[in-house]
Amino acid sequence: MVSGGNWRDVPQLGAPMPVAQTDGDAVLRDLPDGVRPTARLRYIDADDLIVSWVWEHQRSSPRMTIVPRAQVTPVLDELARALPSPLPGETGLQALQRALTDGVLFDLEREQHLAALLTSVLVPQWLGSELNTLEQAGLRPHLRVQLSPSTAQVPWELLSTSGVERAIDMADVSVLLPATLRNDPSRAVSPWSASSPAVAVLDPVVPGFSATGELGSVLGPVGADSPLATAIADLGPRRMPAGEAFRRSDIGRLALAEALTDAGRLLYVGHVTASTHALDARLHLSDGADAPGTTPPVGAHRPYSAAEIALGGGGLSPLRAPNRVALIACDSGTDLRFAEPTGLVAAFLHRGAEFVTATRWTLPTEAGLRRLVPGLDDRAEEMLTAAIVTVNAAHESDDPISALGTWQREQRELWTSTGDPRHSPIMWAAFATAWAPARVQL
Repeated sequence: MVSGGNWRDVPQLGAPMPVAQTDGDAVLRDLPDGVRPTARLRYIDADDLIVSWVWEHQRSSPRMTIVPRAQVTPVLDELARALPSPLPGETGLQALQRALTDGVLFDLEREQHLAALLTSVLVPQWLGSELNTLEQAGLRPHLRVQLSPSTAQVPWELLSTSGVERAIDMADVSVLLPATLRNDPSRAVSPWSASSPAVAVLDPVVPGFSATGELGSVLGPVGADSPLATAIADLGPRRMPAGEAFRRSDIGRLALAEALTDAGRLLYVGHVTASTHALDARLHLSDGADAPGTTPPVGAHRPYSAAEIALGGGGLSPLRAPNRVALIACDSGTDLRFAEPTGLVAAFLHRGAEFVTATRWTLPTEAGLRRLVPGLDDRAEEMLTAAIVTVNAAHESDDPISALGTWQREQRELWTSTGDPRHSPIMWAAFATAWAPARVQL
């Protein structure tokens, strides 16, 4: 954040909530030298919105405040109208037309206004003061954020700090899932090695759906010399399964399980569909209707649900997840929208993943961007694939959260300095990484 900036510069909606204290300097107390400040920040839905946070170096001093629901709801409704995920009564196409044709996330002035509104109701002044203190001390904290169902699609990285800068400029942000999942005694985190096999499932053919249909191709033709093809080729013999990289029709749940036996990573690019409960969130592979499992077939295809990944059933064993999983698909990170956050992210974490990168909302394809965003046209080429390349590289790095954050900061700077729709947060702010390291044995 620029010198002199302050989260309190963002106007509050209504009267500021009283809090016990707002002394930001207290966050430096008892912080050991060389230790990165890390906070667990939780949003809890009740009649009003409860916001609580605790710094790891001050566990005996948790903070909390309450935001009136009447202040929160109008702002969250405005965010929902800006996103390409369907509102009640909308089709997927209608949602994309609303968000892309004249959307807030493609208009810099309106987007900055929305970010300021979100900040005014979701960042308590006390927390903002602490973040300012850390920034002035030259420290970059890690915020582990557990959102509530009503706030689940909030891109915390996008919240406004001062002027054009955003939360991603002063902190790294990751998704925090409930402690009951992270600390489950039966959970064993899979090992990570940079030399481990990397399983890539890229735009798989879904039986019974044409390339241009509802569960059709999300990438379209991928040129051999494209950055995405190059990034995948650079995995060399580590890439599994061997052979063709894109639009395969032979990678179903059994082939995936076999490929993941000794893998360190999974990169999935394709379709995810949400349902009425988190365990029914569905990954779409090349499974026919006769594939083992309990999820009802959709025509000639049986989707692979979070419940099947985590628990097995119907002749299917639970999946062994690698240390790092990337789910680049529409609404793949919807876990926290449900009272029981047990969707695909939770399923992979439960089965051994430490890092899972997923998306908060519907990801527009490059064809959709080209067709619907005014003035973008052929400049939409590689907007989605650039994000895939970035996530792939982040999962190859020592710290996937920081690596993804670096790209998001670069995109933020390009967006706020130019307003170019190629750098709209509709793409870069959709991604978030859940982190659940191995439980510390006491």
